[in-house]
Amino acid sequence: MYRAGVSFSILGHAAWAPGLAAAEEWVAWAAAPAPAPIAHAGEPGVRAMPPMLRRRLGQLGKMALDVAYTALGERTGVPTVFCSRHGETARAIALLDDLARGVPLSPTAFGMSVHNANAGLFSIARSDQANHIALAAGSGTLEHAVIEACGLLADGEPAVLLVAADCPLPEAFAPFADRAEQPHAFAWLMAADGGTERLSLQWAASDAAEDHGGLPGTLDVLRFYAAGAPQLERVAGRRRWRWSRGD
Repeated sequence: MYRAGVSFSILGHAAWAPGLAAAEEWVAWAAAPAPAPIAHAGEPGVRAMPPMLRRRLGQLGKMALDVAYTALGERTGVPTVFCSRHGETARAIALLDDLARGVPLSPTAFGMSVHNANAGLFSIARSDQANHIALAAGSGTLEHAVIEACGLLADGEPAVLLVAADCPLPEAFAPFADRAEQPHAFAWLMAADGGTERLSLQWAASDAAEDHGGLPGTLDVLRFYAAGAPQLERVAGRRRWRWSRGD
């Protein structure tokens, strides 16, 4: 049996992946019986960010911050929840390789390899001191991020920005990947009430096996949202999650 769960309204939304930027492109992708794999190469311009800060970003960071800027607009003082299952793994692998070869580590590269680097850079670029959180929770990362964001709303925040982004794992980790990751990012500006759409999330304990042949978790939920589907059920992290439109 599902728990009571959480529900929220969406005030703003943005999504980006190589070859998919406009809303109608995402709708067409989501409506396909078997969505086409997303190309691995490509990154957005993140024109809203000052160039000196933008140059520090890799593909993951550019995707995440591009949708963050778009969904947030001119608002300030809005708490952010950044989530990514793998984060800046490619940067971490490069640093470990330098360490193994005795090459001095770059402080900038190290600073941008930690999980909250993109969230921190976003706050610096906007001179915004609002609270920000970065988390990873395996294949259920997005669901736990939504619960975190809803907790902030329940504490009285009028809005929370949720940003989800991931990239394929580096080649060194390929043998351990449990599914084919694809580069993508999306952002929801969430509120307790109002907005044009309302989503609900419920969960229950589950011993069922995960579908490792399906889409990555965040991309699966993004497809549900973009397609306007009434419901999505998936198993991740020993839980069965049910997404639905409305309360």
